Amino acid sequence: MGLITGLCTFLYHLPQIYKWLLKPYYITSFLMTVAFPLVRKVPGVCEHLATQREDGNSCDFDWREVEILMFLSAIVMMKNRRAITLEQHIGNLFLFSKVANVILFFRLDIRLGILYLALCVAFVMTCKPPLYMGPEYIKYFSEQTIDEELQKDSRVTWIVEFYANWSSECQSFAPVFADLSLKYNCAGLRFGKVDIGRYGEVSQRYRVSTSPLAKQLPSLVLFQGGREIMRRPMVDNKGRAVSWTFSEENIIREFNLNELFQKSKKLSKGRGLKGEEQNGSQPDEGSDELYPEADNSEQPTESKKDQ
Repeated sequence: MGLITGLCTFLYHLPQIYKWLLKPYYITSFLMTVAFPLVRKVPGVCEHLATQREDGNSCDFDWREVEILMFLSAIVMMKNRRAITLEQHIGNLFLFSKVANVILFFRLDIRLGILYLALCVAFVMTCKPPLYMGPEYIKYFSEQTIDEELQKDSRVTWIVEFYANWSSECQSFAPVFADLSLKYNCAGLRFGKVDIGRYGEVSQRYRVSTSPLAKQLPSLVLFQGGREIMRRPMVDNKGRAVSWTFSEENIIREFNLNELFQKSKKLSKGRGLKGEEQNGSQPDEGSDELYPEADNSEQPTESKKDQ
């Protein structure tokens, strides 16, 4: 039954997987992930490699290489237990496969190890994971507009994500937050984002650290009447985030979104949103344009995050 469920899940996500693999970032990551098995197995190349096998077959893995690959599989499975999205699963596989390849290449030939490590460094410096470009009902704040928007109407509840484009956790969380905005956005419940990697003053003003050691990215903060009501993850006395899983179920439960939505939706009966126009791109940061309500009968617009 578990095998059938896994197969059905894979087939369901197959079109999405193809879409990712056609992007340069994922194509390059895939090639670097399978680099060592290809070198070890490709005829005409593997014959010139060193091996510790007793039969002298240099075109097959020796016992130490098999051990490293099995250890890699165990690490990926453990890491993926906390992965939420398919992007996180694939990202963990790519990351730890590259680490294992560095070890395997250095063990095979120090020159190959140095070459592969140099390729990894060049890849990290030049290739970034694709940003989420799907539909969303999210207002993007700047340091000049965030305070004004949060305090403009005391009846509006805001859920704001503090993020940084360089954070892989934020990139993985983007489709989850976008999906929540599509489901729960209404007149009295709005979703916003602010890039505190770009706006450092906002980071200090709202006490969200961008340090990788603090592990506070992303942070979700609930505002009512311009005042902070709650945030996740919580932060301990040492300024480090308390471990918390950013799954859709956790956010709905912790922020009580179903109840908030029912209360906030009533505001739409007494007020119109005539000034808000739906278009095919994300409003510029600092603009007054918002995305349509989630209960609007029209299809959501495609929001494009500025690079």
